Amino acid sequence: MDEQQRNLIIAIALSLAILFAFQFFFSRPQPQQQPQEAQQQAAPAAPSAPSAAQAPAPVASGTAGAAPAGALPRADVLQQSPRVRIATPTLSGSINLVGARIDDLTLRNYRCSNPCTPAETADPTSPEIVLLAPDGTEHPYFIQLGWVAGSGSKAKLPGPDTRWTSDGGTLAPDRPVELTWDNGEGVTFVQHIALDPNYMFTVTQRVENHAAAPVSVVPYARVARLGNVPISGTYLLHEGPIGALDGRLHDGGCVIFVACDKFNYADMKKGDLPPPFATTGGWLGFTDKYWLTALVPDQHRPVQARLRFSELDHTDIYQAEYTGTEQTVQPNASVSDTSRAFAGAKELALLEAYQSEAGIPLFDHAIDFGWFYWITKPIFLALDFFYHLIGNFGLAIMLLTVIIKLLFFPLANKSYRAMSKMKLLQPEMQKLRERFGDDKQRLNQEMMALYKRVGANPMAGCLPIALQIPVFFSLYKVLYVTIEMRHAPFYGWIHDLSAPDPTTFVNLFGLLPFTPPDISFLHIGAWPLIMGVTMFLQQKLNPQPPDPMQAKMFMILPVVFTFMLAPFAAGLVIYWSWNNLLSIAQQWVIMRRAGATK
Repeated sequence: MDEQQRNLIIAIALSLAILFAFQFFFSRPQPQQQPQEAQQQAAPAAPSAPSAAQAPAPVASGTAGAAPAGALPRADVLQQSPRVRIATPTLSGSINLVGARIDDLTLRNYRCSNPCTPAETADPTSPEIVLLAPDGTEHPYFIQLGWVAGSGSKAKLPGPDTRWTSDGGTLAPDRPVELTWDNGEGVTFVQHIALDPNYMFTVTQRVENHAAAPVSVVPYARVARLGNVPISGTYLLHEGPIGALDGRLHDGGCVIFVACDKFNYADMKKGDLPPPFATTGGWLGFTDKYWLTALVPDQHRPVQARLRFSELDHTDIYQAEYTGTEQTVQPNASVSDTSRAFAGAKELALLEAYQSEAGIPLFDHAIDFGWFYWITKPIFLALDFFYHLIGNFGLAIMLLTVIIKLLFFPLANKSYRAMSKMKLLQPEMQKLRERFGDDKQRLNQEMMALYKRVGANPMAGCLPIALQIPVFFSLYKVLYVTIEMRHAPFYGWIHDLSAPDPTTFVNLFGLLPFTPPDISFLHIGAWPLIMGVTMFLQQKLNPQPPDPMQAKMFMILPVVFTFMLAPFAAGLVIYWSWNNLLSIAQQWVIMRRAGATK
């Protein structure tokens, strides 16, 4: 095999290896963590929040995501306790007056099928996304703020079973609510809860001491998840504990140029976690693919934050929590503490607004843009900008592709001119093969001399594909992790750019009234076929490899890519197809000018 053949085969193999590796390591589900016994971590030196409330009955061993035995429908559980209604343009739900928990929250602007996973839909008749749910349901998930006793204090404090009194009304952006509890010993606890039009709660806790002796208290806040937490389970993004404390990112992955630690639910269960974080400012909580629940303490007061795992009645309890500074309330005096809690969709513009206006550091990193944040985020920002100009994310992808082509126009032109020279050299190369076919070393020397004499590059054809790879990976990440892309339609049959093309050639793309079996090689949609055809047409413009085996490999390549990209997001396949069409036009013009189109 001569040097040219070897280089081309290596280039093809490398491209396929990259795509296969990407699909295998990032698109495939993560192995489920097997349940195992774990001990609760030792308490920090500072006062800790109380343990989680009584958990539901045991979860069936080894059944990830199964409902705890005895779990009740959410509607039934909500009727068991008095509540304060929540109603905003983005949220609906209620606050449980028993324990003063925010434990009932649905997202009004986002919907899913029933059940929500794995299929999701934008159908307006489908139910709203349930983010927080009360204890006793299938997946309890709630926020709670309160006080724990300071050193030497014996005052009676509110706990998980405390029944608070509301001042009445519904919590809305222009109508905060106030919860009150009197401990019967002269100390009154008040929670003033406000909510903005989006997803941020502001809770001001106040302790009023009307007793004769001072009271020592420590503010705390926690987010708790009980049972087996439902996650999408891929290596492509982080789902689990997350936070930014003292300017350091703490999540399941790292971002280049941002210091970070890695941990997830499995780490919490194994007890493999760092000690409590002493920090001034920051935030912590739990992230899902599209949703975030986070505690945001006062950014100017020191707190001690931590993650905690415990097990109660064979039910896992995951907590992200913090405790503040001990405060002493003198007789006839009061103290207060103000903090925030975010519970909602990870919309980038909104997170950035909170980051700049409320001074919440690294809040945009709740969206897992990955290691190449500095490439992936700008690609999303460009797409979002174009979307607001033209009103369609599919068209935005196509416009971005044009701009990327313009940026790489000089490099691509140089590559296509080199390929034109290679095509014109085909007769000369064939003569050299006939003359020195038995002497491989001499043939390679003559080939290299020929390339050098005319300024041709045998690897020029690999450059267009190589230029696509970084954009391909970044666009894939954008399509997968950003909620703005969720259910974003294109035209025709593409109703969700973040999902694979729903059509298949087996039933003639929906013309025949049947659904084929759920076998991957049968589900090749229209856009993957368009991509394969455009790739084939682009290859026809390239120099024909003189070696028969090499030529066959090139003929098979469009078929291989068609099958490989079929399960990828439709937006990604549209990008690749459109890029191929632009490359064909550019390459044809250059080759026509060089006289190499015949």
